[in-house]
Amino acid sequence: MALNRREFTQKSAVAGLALTGAVGVLATAPEALASDERAHGGPGRDDDRGHCHDRLGYGPLVADPDGILALPEGFAYRVVTRTGVTRLESGEFTPSNHDGAATFAGPRGTTYIVYNHELKGPRSQWAHPVPLAEGLVYDPGAAGGCTVVEVHRDGTTAEWVGIAGTSTNCAGGRTAWGTWLTCEENSDRAGKNGMTKDHGYVFEVDPRDRRANLDPKPLKFFGRYDHEAVVVDPKRGHAYLTEDASNPNGLLFRWVPPRGFEHGRGRLRPLADDAGVLQAARCIDSGGRFVDDLSRAGRIGTVYGVDWVDVPDRDARTTPVRKQFTDDQITRARKLEGMWWGDGGAYVVSSYARDESPGAAHDGQVWFYDPKRRTLTLKVLLGVNTAPDQDGAYDGPDNITVSPYGGLVLAEDGEGVSHLFGATDSGRTYPIARNDLNDSEFTGVVFSPDGDTLYASIQNPGIMVAITGPWRRQPRR
Repeated sequence: MALNRREFTQKSAVAGLALTGAVGVLATAPEALASDERAHGGPGRDDDRGHCHDRLGYGPLVADPDGILALPEGFAYRVVTRTGVTRLESGEFTPSNHDGAATFAGPRGTTYIVYNHELKGPRSQWAHPVPLAEGLVYDPGAAGGCTVVEVHRDGTTAEWVGIAGTSTNCAGGRTAWGTWLTCEENSDRAGKNGMTKDHGYVFEVDPRDRRANLDPKPLKFFGRYDHEAVVVDPKRGHAYLTEDASNPNGLLFRWVPPRGFEHGRGRLRPLADDAGVLQAARCIDSGGRFVDDLSRAGRIGTVYGVDWVDVPDRDARTTPVRKQFTDDQITRARKLEGMWWGDGGAYVVSSYARDESPGAAHDGQVWFYDPKRRTLTLKVLLGVNTAPDQDGAYDGPDNITVSPYGGLVLAEDGEGVSHLFGATDSGRTYPIARNDLNDSEFTGVVFSPDGDTLYASIQNPGIMVAITGPWRRQPRR
């Protein structure tokens, strides 16, 4: 059912949403909106649980004498995996190009980390592709896939292949039933770039049951395109997916499962390739006007109503999915990237907008989709970073996670200096870490199940780190 102007206005009014986005645009530099104690009621106060409600962030970053990771005072890191150094159980080196990740609680206090390896093209191009583990290979010509790390309470680790022979595994999504959906950000057909099978699909990896990962099967009902990330609504069963593409810009998708379907372990694989309905988002503003691109939003707090339009050919047999629509049918966005389910909805990242987008240029947006109200609300907006080689400004957010200490944590994939940074509910930002090794992007940002450790990776040369320290609750505003 389409969402008309009256319904959208009523839903937004009930929710107390700012239809016109009256809150000011977020400046790129964190100092512009970071905590000023005089402006925010004086020095921060800790409650009896040690949680701080006024002070934003954890202070300035301290350069790393080892030249890998700058952190606030009191924080520390250790290397979990490193390409060309650490090894899998089977003896091969950890694959390169670390990307999206999720954590899962294991037995006896262990933690499982499933993470992607974003390796595109034929295996011969890469020194450390994902090994072709027996029974876990989709396409022997492809270099990408996932590995699983088991972290024991004493800090020791083991690592093995979760899936191999996939291409350009970028982000993905954690499911409520404890599996990882890994997304191929590459839609090469068989016969192109050394591929022997079609690509551009989503696959499921179970970190706890290795047998469940045998004979990998693409979940074709999610569509074939340059996938970035996916989340699943645990209440309604809908899946939401992002497409990282240009010329034209990519789409935000929703998959509606077949009537009567219930999610759970092993229940996606048996579904038919055309099961359910794949749809693309179409946004309207508070005046009922169609919004052609998310770059049109220039203020934090902007709210759009969302309708969903059926995809004609989800397997893109002759035409890429995003080109099956005219520009007046759906809403596009440049570099739709990471997603995370939290707070009853889906957080969605658009990394930047420039001349290819019809709206204003920016260096990052974070939206929140509320499935109950069918609205997208702009939560974070980064202005154009004019000095990316200088520390202190953020651009190009990519992977994202919801913090157990309030707000969001984002990984930069921009120009120049790369950071992990936090954002409050009102869009204020603060630094968490800086890449002191090189200018590679951060990826795979995710907290451990107990919230004590923040895992993240430097994509090149492929280093996963575990960050610990005096985490505390961040102010909402």
